[in-house]
Amino acid sequence: MSGREEILSSLRRSLGRDKPVDADTAATLRARIDGHARNIVPERTNKDQASLVDLFEEMAQNVFATTQRVSDMSEVPEAVAEYLRGANLPSEVVMAPDTDLDAAPWSDNELLEIRRGTPVEADQVSITSAPSAVAETGTLAMFSGPAHPSTLNFIPETHVVVLPASRVVKSYEDVFDAVREQANDPDSGRAGLPPRTVNFVTGPSRSGDIEQTLLLGAHGPRRLHIVIVDD
Repeated sequence: MSGREEILSSLRRSLGRDKPVDADTAATLRARIDGHARNIVPERTNKDQASLVDLFEEMAQNVFATTQRVSDMSEVPEAVAEYLRGANLPSEVVMAPDTDLDAAPWSDNELLEIRRGTPVEADQVSITSAPSAVAETGTLAMFSGPAHPSTLNFIPETHVVVLPASRVVKSYEDVFDAVREQANDPDSGRAGLPPRTVNFVTGPSRSGDIEQTLLLGAHGPRRLHIVIVDD
């Protein structure tokens, strides 16, 4: 028996099932997945797009993220360099191999030293995009894949996210709708599958486990900086 089958068998036993579900139950479960009913969405997210972006920025700042607005992608490299200088951070960065980021003229800024790929322990700054951002809580949604290795979200102490304003959505329900759309998109390269991992990032990593004292950078980046591009 493979490891996968051992895990599934253990789950079945814990649910009181000795074998896979019958056809009728399987059809019911499939109908629930395909016909997902949206949950309650907070009233405060019933806004136009510009107001949603403002709400997202406010909520992100409330959880210790920093934000910066630029008018288009041409301003992103200078904005990133300015942030790194202001925080006394190194200009060597590791960037996601994401074609969305190619719209910025990175080579025009000679102060930035950029390597594309996955981070190593020595990398202190990472740059990624984000497919969605939730105005409700100031949360970024990260989908893993070849263009976005998940380790970029966790290993470097500083995570810089380039976020087109049009990607700000109302709630988590909108993010899960996007996940389902990707799973059903024949051009997504995922053969009908959702992303392997969806990470929800709400501010820099923090913990209050030790004597109820807030500690930033406990399990991931100490700093989260979001460059919002008014596209």
